[in-house]
Amino acid sequence: MWAHYLPRLVLYVAIGSVLVGLDVGLPRLLNAYLVQILVFVACNIVLATSLNLINGIAGQFSIGHAGFMAIGAYATAWLSTTHGQRLLAPYEGQRLEPLLIVAYLVVLMFLGGLAAALGGLLIGLPSLRLRGDYLAIATLGFGEIIRVLLLNLEPVGGATGLRGIPQYSSLFLVLVAAVVTVAALHNLGNSVHGRSLLAIREDETAAEALGIDCAHYKTSAFVIGAFFAGVAGCLYAHYTQFIHPRSFDFMKSIELVLIVVLGGGNLRSVILAAVAITLLPEGLRLVKGALHLPFDPRMAIYSALLIAAMLVRRERVLQAVLPGRKGGGLRE
Repeated sequence: MWAHYLPRLVLYVAIGSVLVGLDVGLPRLLNAYLVQILVFVACNIVLATSLNLINGIAGQFSIGHAGFMAIGAYATAWLSTTHGQRLLAPYEGQRLEPLLIVAYLVVLMFLGGLAAALGGLLIGLPSLRLRGDYLAIATLGFGEIIRVLLLNLEPVGGATGLRGIPQYSSLFLVLVAAVVTVAALHNLGNSVHGRSLLAIREDETAAEALGIDCAHYKTSAFVIGAFFAGVAGCLYAHYTQFIHPRSFDFMKSIELVLIVVLGGGNLRSVILAAVAITLLPEGLRLVKGALHLPFDPRMAIYSALLIAAMLVRRERVLQAVLPGRKGGGLRE
């Protein structure tokens, strides 16, 4: 029995060792700006793979994923600024403080994920009868409702944003969260639950005829995807130490949809697309400065990439990088 799980255990230990090495070595080799970019890459991997569960595997079309991220970010940031520092203050400077901070952040991630999952349940249940464009409009409205509410809620900063968030997150913890998310969603996709979602994506009527509870599985896709988005929001807030409703606007949701579309719904390709789309704006900042452009070229390039992804078949989007890739998640 143990021999069956030994290779997987060795793999997890190796991944953990690599992550510890990166956490120790990269901050010494790279400046704070580059480390922050790596943190954003890992956060986008969590967000994109969780959205891929909804859009790619379940075949729904959500463009309000940034709203789930905002719920997790604001809920946990408010808890940290109002109660967290007071709870950890007696242990400041003691040997157990780093372990307590990690344990506290894990609890925050769980609570932020639960808060976002509740939002996923609220949007999932009323949208069971919606498909395609109608579902996209419903999720878009949900994301905008969350943003407007945050703009007007004074306890979380309102239009000025929420400042003074303690920096409990780190590159290592964000990378661990990304690895755990990818592993969990990979296993989910290969499970009976994942196969049921694929059946619903391909033909919901046929899936119902086979006895699959489509309402249950579609709602669960929103809830699970929202949970991981809330986790990403928690990690993002506790690294940047400042959040604003603009950070979770419509363009953030479109960025995540673009990643999933470029990845074709395939988990490995979505991860690659998340890395590319996160690094692209930083490279374009350098281009804008070098050429002294009077406008920001990022939005134009985002739009061109999205159009190109829609025109090109999903099997050919990343064919140059992944020549042997089969299958995909997005319907033609």
